[in-house]
Amino acid sequence: MFPSAHAQRSNALNGLFSGYGGPAFSLRFWDGWQWSSSSAERPACTLIVRNEHALHTLIEEPNEVTLGEAFIHNDLDVEADIFSVFSIGEYILKRPLSWRQKLLEGLARSLVGAGEVLRHGIRHSMIRDRASIAYHYDQPIDFYSPWLGETLVYSCAYFRSESDSLDRAQTQKLEHICRKLRLEQGEEFLDIGCGWGSLLLHAAGRHGANARGVTLSKEQAAVTRARIEAAGVGSRCAVELRDYRTLEGTGPSFDKIASVGMSEHVGLKNLPCYFRIVRDLLKPGGTFLNHAIARAPLSQVRKSSFIDRYVFPDGKLVTLTETIRAAESQGFEVRDAENLREHYKRTLRCWVDGLRAHHERLLRHVSEETYRIWLLYMAGSSAAFDRGEIAVYQVLLRRYQEKRNTLPLTRDDWYEPEIAREHETVLA
Repeated sequence: MFPSAHAQRSNALNGLFSGYGGPAFSLRFWDGWQWSSSSAERPACTLIVRNEHALHTLIEEPNEVTLGEAFIHNDLDVEADIFSVFSIGEYILKRPLSWRQKLLEGLARSLVGAGEVLRHGIRHSMIRDRASIAYHYDQPIDFYSPWLGETLVYSCAYFRSESDSLDRAQTQKLEHICRKLRLEQGEEFLDIGCGWGSLLLHAAGRHGANARGVTLSKEQAAVTRARIEAAGVGSRCAVELRDYRTLEGTGPSFDKIASVGMSEHVGLKNLPCYFRIVRDLLKPGGTFLNHAIARAPLSQVRKSSFIDRYVFPDGKLVTLTETIRAAESQGFEVRDAENLREHYKRTLRCWVDGLRAHHERLLRHVSEETYRIWLLYMAGSSAAFDRGEIAVYQVLLRRYQEKRNTLPLTRDDWYEPEIAREHETVLA
């Protein structure tokens, strides 16, 4: 007598997950049948397999792109703890592949590569970078604001305690950056890739700097202009829609420069050029804070990347060593490097909670597929930070000058108790 379809399915899953050691989970299929990885533990999540195509993807040809596509098209879904599902994905992706599976994965990669219509021109040319940035950032602000919170900061927050809210932690991050730069009244400050202007407003409103920002996103530039006008700081705060490379040759105009979550888009080959342009924009002795996600040196580089395909076209992570090497090659001195990996894991979890809490509201502005892309990308990134595959570093750099160093001997002033209110009115 032949085994039933359910028995065959159970045997296949028992074999597939025979060496799995992550959190317990269950699988629920389109016909109502359910399988559990453990009979002794309560499942942390349930992976819902809605059709045969999803099952084929899960067992026969899984990779980061195919699994991600199954999720965004709702062929696969997750109930309960979405973060625990990435242990399952890691196990599946590390499974040894037969020659047939390798062939199928290679074919899938070639088809994905041929179909990337968003990519225009040479990688990291100004035209292509503008298209890549617009793809990710030119969503309406009404999509971002429900889960980013009052500060509208789309980068790693800085949590001083377990009880910190997201808004408080983001305000603390803005202040942490300004303190590291030792930003002072009347200084000329540039924010490269300024987002929706939060650091500009903080630098001008709390520290009295003359703050200037550049961005490639039309939506971000428009929102930033409106926020500057509403805050009444237009005399010392401005934003431009332009590529930072077009500032080359304008001379050393700035006392302090920051770049937060932008250099990930530069590419390893172009890092020396990036640091050279920033160095030339700084006055001698000026400081530059580069805040960026970095790949761990021993982490595996994925050949099929969901994030590269659906979230950050052309975005490639480099290691901290590669970043520092490029900076030093262009005349920068490293003054400090801080790893905020755990902070970004927590930030992303807050964003995922916000996405889920405002699901219906967000669907007024984006499609269900777009919403699911963002949900998967953020949950997966949080898991990657948790595993240590990626980290986020704030590297403080100083342009060399011949005269004696005038920086303080310690970092004590970075951590003095804050006197100002929890949320600056300029961020409202």
